[in-house]
Amino acid sequence: MDVPDLNLLATLDVLLAEGHVARAAERLRLSPSAMSRQLARLRLATGDPLLVRAGRGLVPTPRALELRERVGALVHDARAALGPADALDLARLERTFTLRTRDGFVENFGAALVARVAAEAPGVRLRFVPKPDKDNTPLRDGGVDLETGVVGQRTGPEMHAQALLRDRFVGVVRAGHALARGRMGAARYAKAGHVVTSRRGDERTGIDDALEALGLRRHAVVIVDGFAPALALARETDLVASVPERHTGMLRAGMHTFELPITLPAFTVSLLWHPRLHADAAHRWLRECVREVCAGPAPRRGRRASR
Repeated sequence: MDVPDLNLLATLDVLLAEGHVARAAERLRLSPSAMSRQLARLRLATGDPLLVRAGRGLVPTPRALELRERVGALVHDARAALGPADALDLARLERTFTLRTRDGFVENFGAALVARVAAEAPGVRLRFVPKPDKDNTPLRDGGVDLETGVVGQRTGPEMHAQALLRDRFVGVVRAGHALARGRMGAARYAKAGHVVTSRRGDERTGIDDALEALGLRRHAVVIVDGFAPALALARETDLVASVPERHTGMLRAGMHTFELPITLPAFTVSLLWHPRLHADAAHRWLRECVREVCAGPAPRRGRRASR
C-alpha cells in the first residue's frame, strides 16, 4: 500500500481556501508552474479534479467542498502537534500527580505543598504513595510522576534529579527520658536500647559503622522499615530512634532531639523524574512548587539538646 505524501495536505488546504493557483502559489512561495504540478499530484491522489475552470476562474468540485473543512482541521491539528505547547493555564489545569515519598515527607511538607497547589491550580489533585524501596520502575512505567530520595547507585542513569534539601541524622527519645539529661557521649548512646530503621530489614546501618570505628556497638532491640514507626516506638518506650532531622520535624513533636555523638555525613534529598516528563509544562510547574516548599524554613518540633 502506497503511503500518501502528507505534505500535500497543506497545499490542498491553501488551494481550496484561495480557489486560485497563482494566489495559492504566492502564499506558499512557489512558482505557478510548481503549484500546477502540485495540483496535478493532488488530483491523482484524490481521483478528483478538485478545481475546474469556470470562465476565467476555477470552482471547487463537490469532492473539494467536502474536503475543505476536513483538510483545514487536519492541517490545524498537525501544526499544533508539531509546534510548541500552548501556554500553561493553571486556573484551568485538571490533572492528578502521583508523588512517591518516604514517611515524614507528607507530614512535614505536605500541607504547604497542598496549599500552594490549591492556590495556583485548584483543579490539580496530589496523590502521595509510599516508597518502600529505591526501584525507579514506577517512574519508568508512568505510575509515578515524581519521587524523592537520595541519588545513589540504584538510581536509573536516565533519571533527572534536582536537589531539594540537605539533611542529617539526629537522635530522638521520649520527653523525660534519662538520655534527655546530661552529656551525650558515644558510649552512652551505644549502650541504650535502639530501634533500627531499615527498609530491607538489616540490623546494621551506617550508624553501626561509625560506632564500630570507635570500638562500640549499639544495642538493637527492634528493627522497623520506616521513620514513623521508629519514632512511634521511641515515643512510648525507652528506645532511641535515629532519624533524618528535616524529614521528621513534625513526627518528632513533643520529643527530645539530640545531636548524634558520632560522625555521620549529611546527605542530599533530591527530586527525581523520568525524562519523558522533563519538558511537560505542568510537571515543570509542580517540580518548582515542591522545590520551593522544601527550600522553606526547616520545621523544628522536637526539643533539642547540645552535644
